[in-house]
Formats: sequence, structure tokens, C-alpha cells
Amino acid sequence: MTEDVWADLTDRFVEGAYATVKGRVRTYVLHRHLMDHLPPPPAAVLDVGGGAGHQSLPLARLGYEIVLLDSSEAMLATAEQRLAAESADVRDRVRLVLGSGEDAPSLTQGRRFAAVLCHGVLMYLPEPTPMIEALCACTAVDGIVSVMALNAATLAVRPALEHRWDDAQAAFHARGERGVLGLDTRADTVEELSGMFADHGVRPLAWYGVWLFTDWMTLDDEDELTRIAEVELEASRRDPYRHLSRVFHLVGRR
Repeated sequence: MTEDVWADLTDRFVEGAYATVKGRVRTYVLHRHLMDHLPPPPAAVLDVGGGAGHQSLPLARLGYEIVLLDSSEAMLATAEQRLAAESADVRDRVRLVLGSGEDAPSLTQGRRFAAVLCHGVLMYLPEPTPMIEALCACTAVDGIVSVMALNAATLAVRPALEHRWDDAQAAFHARGERGVLGLDTRADTVEELSGMFADHGVRPLAWYGVWLFTDWMTLDDEDELTRIAEVELEASRRDPYRHLSRVFHLVGRR
């Protein structure tokens, strides 16, 4: 295995990202999208780059069989800690696998899944094609592929709202940025990833925005969480709002 770049970032990612109001809104919105497309439990779900299991553990609680694959030992250790707090029946439905997402077909022994998730991973890769190929290869006929990626169309918004005008001007022509965790990230477009889906036998079904209003403000009021999440969910499904979102969620069927 290569060096675990997430080893020093795990706490910041889990506690400083997912545990925030913004992080919980992301998980909620994606979960609601998935519920519109996933087959009923106990269907098998592969979560590639699933980290600490924030997206897939709620699915396990609903009865889905989960294989959580991640290249970071530190992330999987955190997932194991979180899994230990679940009931025995939930623990029995989750398997943790260490390895690269691009190697998912071999790491899962050629198994085909009813749904394959890959959320917030493509942005950390130099280019998406090998990962998309692996995701599609792991998906059963009529199965779902679900990808969340950084939106190349909106990179100028954050620096502009922070009054970083030179950075905003440059972002109109950029295909990436330095992310909040201090790592360089790469952006995609809905059209490009939809084309890659189609090239690998997956028909795009729907795409959604994720993080519109919550990405441009600091939120720490737990009492507002439910109302914020519902507004973000509505915006994620509507034009023109979804086009303006920080990231997008693309769902396809093999």
C-alpha cells in the first residue's frame, strides 16, 4: 500500500467535516437521493472510498448488506470503531476491506453489487476514468452507480464570496482547487462523467446538486439542521439551483 495520506487528516475529516451541520446536511441529502434509486434491502451495496461509513452505516441499519472499501487504514480503523457501537445485526451486515478503489473488482473477487457508491473520492484522483471503470465493473445488471464529485462549473463562487477576486478570476478557467483539508482537489462536470458512465455500460438516470446555501456560510446552530437540510434537498432537485451547487451527485443504472 502507498502512504496513507489520510492518517493525519482522519480526525479533521470525521469530526471537523462530517460531524458539522454542513457535513450532516450532505449525508442527509445524499441519503434521500439514494432512497429514490436503491433497490430494497437486503440488497448488497459496495461503498468505494467509504471512509468512516457515514453514508453506508445508515444503509446497514435499514437492512442493506454493506462492503465498505477504503485505501486508508486510519479511515477503516475509525469505521471499525463506529461499527462497534452498532447492534450485532448491523455489525453482521458490514464488511470492511482495505484497498484502492481502482482495484475493487479484484478485491471483491469479481462480485457484482446491486449498488456501488463513490462519494467525494474522484476529486482526490488525478483523473476519473480508472475509478469509473472499476465502479461500473462491480455493478450488477440493473444495478445502480452513485458518484459525488466536485462541480467544475462553480469553482469561482467561494473565492468571490471571500473577496479573493484574483483567485475567483482564475477559477473561471480552473479544473481544481485547494480543498478545505489542505489537499489539492480536481473538479468534474456532469456531462463528462455521464459520458464515462455511458462508455462503460451505465445509463445516467438523474443528477442532483449538493451543498448550495450551506457551502457559502458558517453554520453551527443544531436547531436549524432539519430546516436547512430540507431546503438543501429541495434545491438539489431543482433548476437552476442544482447547477450552482458546490458538488453534484450523479446516479446511473447498468
